[in-house]
Amino acid sequence: MAEEKIYIFDTTLRDGEQVPGCKLNNQEKTKLALKLEELGVDIIEAGFPISSPGDFQSVEEISTVIKNATVCGLTRAVQKDIEVAAEALKKAVRPRIHTGIGASDNHIKYKFNTTRENIIERAVAAVKLARNFVPDVEFYAEDAGRADLVFLAQLIEAVIAAGATVVNIPDTTGFCLPHQYAEKISYLVNNVKGIENAIISCHCHNDLGLATANSLAGAIAGARQIECTINGLGERAGNTSLEEVAMAIKKHPETGFTTSIDSTKLLDLSKLVSDTMRMPVQPNKAIVGDNAFSHSSGIHQDGFLKEATTYEIIDPREVGADVSKIVLTARSGRSALAFRFRKLGFDFTRDEVDELYAKFLEVADAKKEVSDEDLQELAVSLKTV
Repeated sequence: MAEEKIYIFDTTLRDGEQVPGCKLNNQEKTKLALKLEELGVDIIEAGFPISSPGDFQSVEEISTVIKNATVCGLTRAVQKDIEVAAEALKKAVRPRIHTGIGASDNHIKYKFNTTRENIIERAVAAVKLARNFVPDVEFYAEDAGRADLVFLAQLIEAVIAAGATVVNIPDTTGFCLPHQYAEKISYLVNNVKGIENAIISCHCHNDLGLATANSLAGAIAGARQIECTINGLGERAGNTSLEEVAMAIKKHPETGFTTSIDSTKLLDLSKLVSDTMRMPVQPNKAIVGDNAFSHSSGIHQDGFLKEATTYEIIDPREVGADVSKIVLTARSGRSALAFRFRKLGFDFTRDEVDELYAKFLEVADAKKEVSDEDLQELAVSLKTV
């Protein structure tokens, strides 16, 4: 099977920065943009230029330093937005304007107080204007996840005819189930005239915890760009997690997909984003959480120590982690205890481990986790008996 590339569009610096408390200064944004380029991200959404002078400067600066990735600026379907974004992107080697408007009846009625016909007119005008400035224009149909399918197809067909090179189908509220989102993408693939002239993009939010699943379902249905953020940061419950998408594709070659992401850089960048944006990563976060490669259950530990693949589908080194961790708790077994003692230089017999295990459980019942210092004390107690 020939591999098909999935383009990775990172919006950590735009959607990720919308998290309360995660505001970045220009220097921080530029540093992260360079690291995203090193990671292998194809498109970096650098900001929303018209939103503030600081955002304009960030997009302008990132456009200057990024040499390989596409640099993208977000706009509304508003003339001034597009003109300001074009100015901010002037120095970019590969500039992209990302413009769009609401597509669901909910947004059309309550947000814009207009008609479907007017939405199409405004969308087409925005794309045409953006194409006057850059050859690469992405159109987002906001709240596409809840949009009427026939109207959505009409809107997407109209913007492609107007010159859109990428069409973004956002599940803005994180509403869709994976099969529903896939069906939406499939419908567009099969019913939009000229769809072969544009890349379909997935931009999924995580309100129901389905952002990664929806994005992958969209790709399988025909999308070839996935919009995501490091650590899944983003508005409300966050966006599709870049590290989850990258590793899911890497671990499932049967999809026929590939990305340009250097997975060995994922953990370091995750930590840098967490520190810079002052947003801790939950310990059980997939791929980059502190517990992603930790084993505390005796049954799991025993299997892992015999053969790592019994309980790990990812080698920690694939994402830049050092080694898996055997964490000793009251649920741990003798094999894990013996393993940890050997790590400390104690090679006890089976009978000695049995004797130590009873004492170990007393310590483990009193503490959440047994430390190396606790093990040292246990080892000494055995030697002095």
